[in-house]
Amino acid sequence: MSDRAWAEMMLLGVIWGASFTMVAVAIREMGPFQAVLWRTGLGAAVLWGAVALIGARAPMTWRFWGACAVMGVLNNVIPFSLMAWGQQSIESGLTSILNASAAVFGALVAAALLRDERLTARRAVGVALGVAGVAAITGVEALSGLDPRSLGQMAVLGGALSYAFASTWARLTLGGPSPIASAAGMCTMAFLTMIPLTLWFEGPPPLDLSPGVWAAVAFYGIAGTGLAYVIYWRLIANAGAANALLVTLVTPPAAILLGWLLLDETLPAHAYLGLGLIASGLAVIDGRLLRRLRRRRGAEIG
Repeated sequence: MSDRAWAEMMLLGVIWGASFTMVAVAIREMGPFQAVLWRTGLGAAVLWGAVALIGARAPMTWRFWGACAVMGVLNNVIPFSLMAWGQQSIESGLTSILNASAAVFGALVAAALLRDERLTARRAVGVALGVAGVAAITGVEALSGLDPRSLGQMAVLGGALSYAFASTWARLTLGGPSPIASAAGMCTMAFLTMIPLTLWFEGPPPLDLSPGVWAAVAFYGIAGTGLAYVIYWRLIANAGAANALLVTLVTPPAAILLGWLLLDETLPAHAYLGLGLIASGLAVIDGRLLRRLRRRRGAEIG
C-alpha cells in the first residue's frame, strides 16, 4: 500500500475505535436504539453531502432501494443496536475486539453463499483460530450462564455475524452504483427503520443531554459513520478490499486505549489473548503474510 493508504487506514481505525468509546458515553444518558437513531441519521446526512460533492447519483429504482433497505438492516440496524445494547454491560474495548470477529464470520458466510469463495484448508485454519479467539474472550461461562456480561458479549457477536451477512449481500446486490451513493442509501434506510423501533421501545430521543454526550453523539454520527464510510471506500479504491480488511486490527487498540483514558476501563488478560488469536486468524485467511514467509524461506534455501 502507498503511504497515503496506510495513513487513511490508521485514521479510519482510530475513528472507529473512538466510536466504540463515544457510544459508551452516549448510552449513559439515552437508550441503545436512541443512540443508533442519532448515528444513522447524522451518518446519512454526511454521506448525502459527500454524494452531492462528488456528483454521484443514486439509482431511483425499487431494486436499488430494496437492496439498500436490506443492507441498512444488516450493516447498521442490527449490528449498531446489538453492540450498543451489549456495551451497557461490557467494555468498549472488549466490544471492538469481538467486533473484529466479523471478518472471520465473513469468510464462513461467503463460503456458504458465494461460489467463488470456497473454504480452503488455509481459510478453515484461519476461521478456527478466529473462533478460538472468540472462545478465549467469552469463556465457557458465556454459554452456561445468562448474566448481563455474557449476554452483552453474545449481543456483540450477533452484531459481528450480521456484518458478515451484510458484506456478502453487498457483493450480490450493490456492485453497480457509486459506493458512496450506496452507503448513503443504506444509512438512509437504516435511519427510517430506526425511527419506529426507537419510538416503540424507548420513545423519542432525549434532547436535554450534557455537552459531553452531545459531543460523543456528534463524533460517532458524523465522523464514526458518515466520514468513516467515505474514508473506507477511498481505502478500498486505493488499496483494495484485502488491505482495507486490515483496519479491523487497528480499531481494537484505539478503542482499548481510549476506553482506558476516558472511561477508566481495564480488560482481563484473556481478552488480549483472544485478540491475538483473532488477528492470527485474519492473517491466515488473508494469506499474504504466509506467502511472504514462504518466498523468504525459499530465497534463503536457494
